[in-house]
Amino acid sequence: MGGFEDDEPPSKRARASSVESASLPDCFSFSKSANPLGSTMARPLPSQGKEVMVGSKGVIKKEEFVRIITKTLYSLGYEKSGAVLEEESGITLHNPMVNLFREQVIDGNWDNAVVTLNKIGLLDENIVKSAAFLILEQKFFELLRDDNVMGAMKTLRSEITPLGVNRKRVHELSSCMISCSPQQLFVGFSKLGIDSSTSRLKLLEELQKVLPPTVMVPERRLENLVEQALTVQRDACYFHNSVDGLSLYIDHHCGKDQIPSRTLQVLHAHHNEVWFIQFSNNGKYLASASNDKSAMIWEVDEDGELLLKHTLNGHEKSVMMVAWSPDDCQLLTCGVEETIRRWDVKSGKCLHVYEKPGIGLISCAWFPDGKQILSGLADQHFCIWDLDGTEVDCWKGQRSTKTPDLTVGKDGKVIISMNRENTILLLDRETKQERLIEEDHTITSFSLSEDGDFLLVNLVNEVIHLWNIRNGPIRVSRYSGHKRSRFVIRSCFGGSEQAFIASGSEDSQVYIWHRATGDLIETLAGHSGTVNCVSWNPANPHMLASASDDHTIRIWGAKKASLKRKDVGSSSCSSNGIHANGNTHGNGFIHQCNGNSTK
Repeated sequence: MGGFEDDEPPSKRARASSVESASLPDCFSFSKSANPLGSTMARPLPSQGKEVMVGSKGVIKKEEFVRIITKTLYSLGYEKSGAVLEEESGITLHNPMVNLFREQVIDGNWDNAVVTLNKIGLLDENIVKSAAFLILEQKFFELLRDDNVMGAMKTLRSEITPLGVNRKRVHELSSCMISCSPQQLFVGFSKLGIDSSTSRLKLLEELQKVLPPTVMVPERRLENLVEQALTVQRDACYFHNSVDGLSLYIDHHCGKDQIPSRTLQVLHAHHNEVWFIQFSNNGKYLASASNDKSAMIWEVDEDGELLLKHTLNGHEKSVMMVAWSPDDCQLLTCGVEETIRRWDVKSGKCLHVYEKPGIGLISCAWFPDGKQILSGLADQHFCIWDLDGTEVDCWKGQRSTKTPDLTVGKDGKVIISMNRENTILLLDRETKQERLIEEDHTITSFSLSEDGDFLLVNLVNEVIHLWNIRNGPIRVSRYSGHKRSRFVIRSCFGGSEQAFIASGSEDSQVYIWHRATGDLIETLAGHSGTVNCVSWNPANPHMLASASDDHTIRIWGAKKASLKRKDVGSSSCSSNGIHANGNTHGNGFIHQCNGNSTK
C-alpha cells in the first residue's frame, strides 16, 4: 500500500520534501482558515487553563491516556465498553469528521473520502497528499479487480499522478497496465506488493501510519507502550533469567538465585572421562560423548530429572563429539579419527555409518534442513554427505590445526571451520566469499549462538572472545578467569535470550559470565576433575550441564528449595532393564552398532 518512496526513512514520511508541485483536482484546497467541523483533533486549541495530567509523576496527559485506552478497548472487541468510556469521560476517540472519513474508507466511497480528508484540518500539505495517494491507489486497484480498466486508467492519470508523490510507484503501476494483459494484472500487482485480499481495514492501518496520532490514534498503541516498559525493565535486570514471562502487576527483578548454581543431579553412567555434552534443540534430551567409546542419550522428564534413555556403542575409539539433527529425531556421534554414526533417538538404533577408507573423520555437523551432514577429515578435507551416505561434495581445506570444530550457519550457506591455529574461516558456499576471524593466540574451540550471529571462541591463553559474525566479523566482548593449560575446554551461550556465557575449566569448576558486561558472576564447584564441556538447556534457562574428567555429568539448577539433587546411573539407583551384557544401567538400554548392515 505504498505512499512513500521505498528508501524514505520513517522519520521523514510526514514531512516528505520530495513532493512536487502540480495541478491538483478541485477537491484539494489547503486553506489555513479554521474549520468548524473537526480541526480540534488536528491542531492545538488556545490555552484554556492547565492541561489535566494523571499519574504520580504528572507526565501523562489525561486526554491522550483516555483515548489510547478507548482505542485498545475497541481493538480488543469491547465495543460497548469503548463507547461507555467515551460517553462517561467526555473524551471522544475521533471527532465527527474523522469518523465520517473512516466510514467512507470502509465503504469504499473513495472520492468523498478524499474530500473529507481535506476537511479534517491538516496543515501539512504533504501528509494530505500522501494519505490521498493511499486512498486512490486502493480505488485504482479495486477498479482493476472489477475489470474496469478504463476507470483505473483515468484514476491513475487524473487523480494519482497529479499528486506528485511517489513517482516510482506511479511508474510501476503504469508499466504494469501497459505490459500486462487483463488476465495478468492481478499477478503483476501482487508483485508490486498489493494483495487482492487486502482489506479496507488494512488501508485504515496504513493511513494511521501517515496521519498524525492526534487525528487517528495508532493501532495497538497501548500494547506498544506496555511492551516498551517491560522491555526496559527486562534490559535493566542484570540477572534476568526468568522462566515465566514478565508480569504487569509488579516491576520486574531477577535475583542471582535465578542463575543455575546448585547441583541437582550427578550422572555416573560413563566409565571414563566425559568430553562432550549437548542439549537437544527442544531441551528434552541431553547427549554425552566419552573416552569410554560410548555416547549416551538422556531424557529430561516433566520434573526436570534426567533419565538414561540409550547407551550408544559401536565406536572403536573415544567419542569426541555429538550433534543433534534440527528436529532432534536423530543424533550424530563422531569418534576420534574414526567414523561418524547416525542414530535414531527414539529407538536408539544406528541408522548409518559414514566413513572414508583410510582417512579418519574428526568432526560432524548438520545442515539446517536436516537433509545433509558436514564432516571434517583428518587429512584436512571437508565432506558433505546425504543421509544415505552419498558424498555430495568434498574439498581440501586450509586447516593446519588439530582443532576439529566446525559448524554450519543458520541459513545453511556459511560453513565455519578452523583455518589455521589462530584463524577461523567463514566460507559462503554459494558466493565462495571468505571471511576470517583472526586471533593473536591459538584457538582451542568455538561455538555458535542460537541466532547464528555470534561466535564464542576459546583461546589457549585462558581467554574467551565473543565475535559478531553478522556484521564483520567484529570482536565485541571478552571473558576471563577460568583455567586452561593442557586440554580442550568448551564454552557455551545460555540463559534467557542467551544473556550469559558458561565455560568449563581445568580447576574442576564451571564459570559463568554476564554476556553483555563480561563480568564473572558465578563459579560452580563440585567436580573433582577438569570440566571439559558445558551445555545450557535452550528450553529451560535454569538448567545447565557440565561434563568432566571425573567420569560424571553434573546438572545445575536455580536455588529453589523444592528441587532435590538426584544421582542417576549409580549403583544405588534402580534400573528397569537387564541388557545384552548382563549389566544394569539406570533407566537406559545399550545399543550396539558395528555398521555391517547400515552402510
